[in-house]
Amino acid sequence: MAPEAFKRSIRDLQVWCSSCMVAFSGPDPVGVLIGAKRPSGTLVHKIAVHPDHRRQGHGRHLLASLGSKLAILGPPRIVAEVPETLVPARELFGASGYVEEARLTDYVSDREANDVGEAAGMFVMPVTIDDLAANGLLGEDHPQVCWQRSVETLTARKDDIAGLAVASDERIEAYLLYTRTAEIVSLRSFIEDGGARLKHLLSRPGLRTFRFPKVHPAEISQQLLETLGFRPAGGHLLYAARARSD
Repeated sequence: MAPEAFKRSIRDLQVWCSSCMVAFSGPDPVGVLIGAKRPSGTLVHKIAVHPDHRRQGHGRHLLASLGSKLAILGPPRIVAEVPETLVPARELFGASGYVEEARLTDYVSDREANDVGEAAGMFVMPVTIDDLAANGLLGEDHPQVCWQRSVETLTARKDDIAGLAVASDERIEAYLLYTRTAEIVSLRSFIEDGGARLKHLLSRPGLRTFRFPKVHPAEISQQLLETLGFRPAGGHLLYAARARSD
């Protein structure tokens, strides 16, 4: 990770320096853990051990040290979003007392597979993070999402995020937030319409494809995403544990 990317993660993900640590073998650094901290919990953002020093307990020691610290200082919840293909990391968290809570699915969409047809009577307007917050749409009822697309991250990245909304005279009925790299960071509808409003929004930015990473099953249903033209393309496993001092 380059220094600029690390500095950006401090702003965007709330990487917390006191939740970062290094493991040593004698005088040599052989492992690192980078943690991000919010009132709701701590994310193990990165954990790595040098290939020559694996299977020697360094990874477990880093996780145990973080748990001991958070058992005193809080917050007690610790999570990790581990790529499903990264078997050694999954084994590490499983052996360290973490429980698999959910599967976070990566989705991709092709514009051709997402033919929207007619959308008469739908008023579409640009929308910002501040607009959504002012309308009470980024509050406590926001669905459970991955760390990189949480309300805190959206707020920190608001200058890098574009948005569109379907609105009536009374309220915002659906919205789409996305980046210049065609990554969806939030997609919500407040109207039961079979996905019509969301389909219409997805057609507007003029992008052929979208990526929608780490979708929590409580965020939006797979059935609706398939209706919108998305297909699964890998994923992560959400592991969680409670901090303890032993």
